[in-house]
Amino acid sequence: MKLTTKGHYSVKALLDLALQPNYEPTSVRAIAQRQDLPAPYLEKLLIELRRAGIVESTRGAQGGYRLARSPAKISLGQILEAVGETIDPLARHTPEAEHAEDWVTLTLWRQIHQKLRDALYSITLEDLYYDARSWQAAQGESTSFVV
Repeated sequence: MKLTTKGHYSVKALLDLALQPNYEPTSVRAIAQRQDLPAPYLEKLLIELRRAGIVESTRGAQGGYRLARSPAKISLGQILEAVGETIDPLARHTPEAEHAEDWVTLTLWRQIHQKLRDALYSITLEDLYYDARSWQAAQGESTSFVV
């Protein structure tokens, strides 16, 4: 599994929203500027995340996007799924019965896939936030936070 631009930008945008005081709405343009992301593409991703119930949107001068629930209740698996990322590491196939090693390999890959899936759904946006903060502190960076 490879985290594509779609997944990477989505996580960056959501981490940015997690930083907003009281999870207040923020504009696409503000997120795009802080995270150095293309605003039109970011808007499309946020629409996908809204459809999945991960973010909410508010119209008007004080509007924008905000998290629909706390970062502790948003998993990396949910984020990736919302923007159409696949977490399936092997193509769907059934090996021929006479090739026992194919069945062993298939069983192994199924187990690995399940472990990967479990891990992606257990890592939360809150976990990613604190991991990034810890890494920044270890690097001696200031408290300003750009994902």
